[in-house]
Amino acid sequence: MTQLSEQPPATARRWWQQTMRLALLTLAVLAVFAFAVHAFVGALDTLVFFGFPLGYYMAAQGSVIAFVVLVFWFVARQERIDRKAGVAEPSPRDPEDSL
Repeated sequence: MTQLSEQPPATARRWWQQTMRLALLTLAVLAVFAFAVHAFVGALDTLVFFGFPLGYYMAAQGSVIAFVVLVFWFVARQERIDRKAGVAEPSPRDPEDSL
């Protein structure tokens, strides 16, 4: 792993822009599931999902499931950005790192 400060300025700038874009996108999706879905619970209750009104399901479980999936998605995307910039943490399964 190399430090970001050891990378050329253009690479560091591109890494920072991609990281910020990913963070803002993640926050936007989080806001949708945390606020927007709950704001429209009444309208969503007209639909039924697994025998429950969709608004209830999204408020009780759907948002939590979405948050967990969002965390794993964010980590995978950030890892890809880090690897592309050459600043990723070494994988614990890399044989060369076990020396």
